[in-house]
Amino acid sequence: MVVDSLTDDSVDRLFHALADATRRDILRRCVRGELSVSRLAEAYPMSFAAVQKHVTVLERTGLVTKQRRGREQLVRTDPDAVGRARQALDELETAWRARVDRMSGLLADEAGTEAASGAGTAARSGDGKETTEGQDR
Repeated sequence: MVVDSLTDDSVDRLFHALADATRRDILRRCVRGELSVSRLAEAYPMSFAAVQKHVTVLERTGLVTKQRRGREQLVRTDPDAVGRARQALDELETAWRARVDRMSGLLADEAGTEAASGAGTAARSGDGKETTEGQDR
């Protein structure tokens, strides 16, 4: 799946999932290897049900997958989904950098125009006072 095929709604869900520190930590833990939901729950000062809800949010966005093995539900980070999140962020960065570059260009053009229109009309004397060209100092 590529970012272009992600809808605004799916990107919103993705960033909502990543906005929570516990969910980001679950992702980091599961990148190292699959962990059971009960094992994850041991790491947090919250109920098993609360951790399970965090995992469900991550699962709905595709950032993790859950697989039942016996009585345990094993959670694993999906590297492709993390890559899609990275790609979405890269696209946002590219768009914002282009905007900043355009603004910088406009400001530089404006500064160049002001400097050109003011050239030769005012200068600073050696003591820092502004003088008009041709005037005795």
